Amino acid sequence: MGLQPSREVFITCAVTGAGDTTARSDKVPVTPRQIADSCIEASEAGAAIVHIHVRDPETGKAARRPELYEEVVNHIAASGKDMIVNLTAGMGGDLTLGSVEAPLPPSQAGTDMIGATARLEHVARIRPEICTLDCGTMNFGEGDYVMTNTPAMLKAMAGQIQTLGVRPEVEIFDTGHLVLAKWLAEQGLLDDPVMVQLCMGIPWGAPDDIGTFMSLVNNLPDSWIFSTFSIGRNQLPYAAMAILAGGNIRVGLEDNIWLRKGELASNGDLVSQAVRTAEGMGSRILGPQEVRTRLTLERRW
Repeated sequence: MGLQPSREVFITCAVTGAGDTTARSDKVPVTPRQIADSCIEASEAGAAIVHIHVRDPETGKAARRPELYEEVVNHIAASGKDMIVNLTAGMGGDLTLGSVEAPLPPSQAGTDMIGATARLEHVARIRPEICTLDCGTMNFGEGDYVMTNTPAMLKAMAGQIQTLGVRPEVEIFDTGHLVLAKWLAEQGLLDDPVMVQLCMGIPWGAPDDIGTFMSLVNNLPDSWIFSTFSIGRNQLPYAAMAILAGGNIRVGLEDNIWLRKGELASNGDLVSQAVRTAEGMGSRILGPQEVRTRLTLERRW
């Protein structure tokens, strides 16, 4: 089969994330106003979709308070800028074991485990066009933290997302997560067109080497639409990888804070670089309304 790169591509910008990047870059947005302004900057640079976490405005740490999401989205709506809002639903599945010798009870400091309905409270209140669904459990870091998403939890969340009329973006961090996503689709819990994000290079998930990446791509059902990213220094090269593999691009300060060695990036910088890469490869950047048509989305505001 000949090369079949994406001739039309959309860009997602993950503007802030939940990690401790605020300690390493003053360009990472923290307050709802800063996050909204960063979404607007990314949109103006060429991102059709903005992926949003929220942070505690006082501490900069990850938060999941629905009112913070509402404030961000209200600022975006008031701006009049057209963009597709993608809210994370990954918060509330954080398990940190007590220690290697005494794993139970879990550590109070690093554990935030809530039910499916509570994890989707902000999604139910705001009804964004897209929200994420982290399709599996995975170790993170070198300690005792586990991102916890059981099959039963994912079935419940996928069903609620479907009932809300929101499109799930299924986050695939490792090869088994794709198997689980296919199983959810077989249960009738993921509507067509199924949209997935291939999350590469995150310890201890799928490494971002070409072989692993292409094994995931080659195992996607033909009708599924995918986007991809890697973290750190490989984020921008992955814009080219996404196009060559027939997919779409994700960049943003959630995954990488650098434009080049020694130069901190803004979200607009990263989107602009992705646009240059895509257009330099002969691809056209899709706008929000074109992406809505492709993903069968309905504009909310």
